[in-house]
Amino acid sequence: MNAITLVIGAICILVITYRFYGIFFTKKVLKITDDTPTPAHVNNDGKDFVPTNKWIAFGHHFAAIAAAGPLVGPILAAQFGYLPGYLWLLIGAVIGGAVHDAVVLFASMTKGGKSLSEVMKEELGPVAGFCTGLAMLFIITITMAGLSMVILGALSDNPWGTFAVASTIPIAMIMGLMNKFLGNIKLSTIVGVGLLLLAVFYGPAIQGTWFGDLLTLDKATLSLILPIYAFFAAALPVWFLLAPRDYLSSFMKIGVFVALIIGVFIINPVIQFPAFLPDFINGGPIVAGPVWPFVSITIACGAISGFHAFVGSGTTPKMLDRWEDIRIVGFGAMLVECVVGVMALIAATVLHPGDYFAINAAPEKFAQLGMSVVDLPVLSELIGIDLEGRTGGAVTLAVGMASIFSGVDWFSHLTSYFYQFVIMFEAVFILTAIDAGTRTARYLIQDFLGNVYKPLKKTDWLPGSIGASALACLLWGYLLNSGDIASVWALFGVSNQLMASIGLVCGVTFVLKIADKRIYVLTCFIPLVYLYVTVNVAGFWMIKNVYWNEAASGYNMLNGILSVIMLVLGLIIVITSVIKWKELWAHPRFKRKMAVKSY
Repeated sequence: MNAITLVIGAICILVITYRFYGIFFTKKVLKITDDTPTPAHVNNDGKDFVPTNKWIAFGHHFAAIAAAGPLVGPILAAQFGYLPGYLWLLIGAVIGGAVHDAVVLFASMTKGGKSLSEVMKEELGPVAGFCTGLAMLFIITITMAGLSMVILGALSDNPWGTFAVASTIPIAMIMGLMNKFLGNIKLSTIVGVGLLLLAVFYGPAIQGTWFGDLLTLDKATLSLILPIYAFFAAALPVWFLLAPRDYLSSFMKIGVFVALIIGVFIINPVIQFPAFLPDFINGGPIVAGPVWPFVSITIACGAISGFHAFVGSGTTPKMLDRWEDIRIVGFGAMLVECVVGVMALIAATVLHPGDYFAINAAPEKFAQLGMSVVDLPVLSELIGIDLEGRTGGAVTLAVGMASIFSGVDWFSHLTSYFYQFVIMFEAVFILTAIDAGTRTARYLIQDFLGNVYKPLKKTDWLPGSIGASALACLLWGYLLNSGDIASVWALFGVSNQLMASIGLVCGVTFVLKIADKRIYVLTCFIPLVYLYVTVNVAGFWMIKNVYWNEAASGYNMLNGILSVIMLVLGLIIVITSVIKWKELWAHPRFKRKMAVKSY
């Protein structure tokens, strides 16, 4: 099997889906028209609510949803072979992900751009709204731990990579200051990109020096540094660090994936993985559980992701200039993210299975597999570091991409630089997500605890913001230090897909209210049933076999308790929604304009 076959097949399916199913869902099911103004026009304040060109809105939305998830999940799921992950990426994105993102965006816009928890509160009552808000707090906290876990394997004992990633912090601050006081975005972009490349190319010079030794950190040290960093980053003004680094990272994302797509089409590497790896269908050294339900849990972003609901009911609904832009921004961006997931899967499966497992499994587990490495020693020599046991997925993407380009003669001299650039590319996206996620968790904590102590509701109250930021970092920092990638990523996957189920619950409710034909509710109901069953099976499997199993390496009582709480919250929301659905089924449907005017 050649990689180009998978890429062309995926692109064709996704283009057809957008052209036909995208139009059907937005035009026929949601009945989207431009006969009413969007919230961006109704509430235009020049700050949060701003009518925005559809392509700029698309770029913002795509950058926000396509962080590290579509890169890491498919790589970890390659344990089962290339076919399960490939099929789930396409089926999940077409049937579930694009529908979920479009309907959540639509629901938020009909309520004036409110968050999903507020939408659920208005549609299903205060109980569902409270449970959704609490679930969002749990999910954003777990997400920070899951994403941070990816960085550990990439930067541990890698002073060059640590230097390059750490350099992005002052570089982003310099750009922020230039944008703030000079107002020259073009100049700050040139300076930022130039310093970024300089950081990568200067990296080898620090190795073997006292500074290099200082930056040679193990996983335990990094797992303490990351929450401390997040605490300070969340307290800094958005314009000073978060916004410029997000802007800077967009150049890296475009560059890396353009390079990968070009490499696949020119070099056309061979997929070295079989369609299925029979020895690991029921669980293996990377994903403990069986292919179902865990392929749908391990691959979240890229197929369907509840994290997208944070964006789809956050900034994006306040930006759309026209209602019909939902198809491009909500439905379309999810399909493009699916392509990112497919490319990540290819980067993993062009490696020999022995090399893949040597990177992604702990050394003691790899020794028990009876496999031998093939190309990894050569790649380790070209890159300049030992690649074995660097779990988390980030290293596999970088090595896989380097392997694809190794067929070019002159590339061998740049392999180490390219590897570290890809590592920095992934780490910067994760750090940006950590900055924004910790800030979001802070707001959620202040909102919940503000019901007990009212001053906490004020996000600009310094003691409250500092205390809530510290609590958020303490929570996800503990999770980061209490497990490995297999257990923490599974916890993230279950919570994230539970959030997607809640988004689809919202979708079913809205479709029942506005659709001309009741059968249209199946567009949201079918993926909801599959995903909700999958989440519960995976959650109970992890609780029984890992979190509350003293013999398992991922034994952790807290993770099990969190899983139980989330599953109970999901059950309450589903029961509440079923009661509402019966009521909607028994009464004449609402008109769309009535729903739109509700805000």
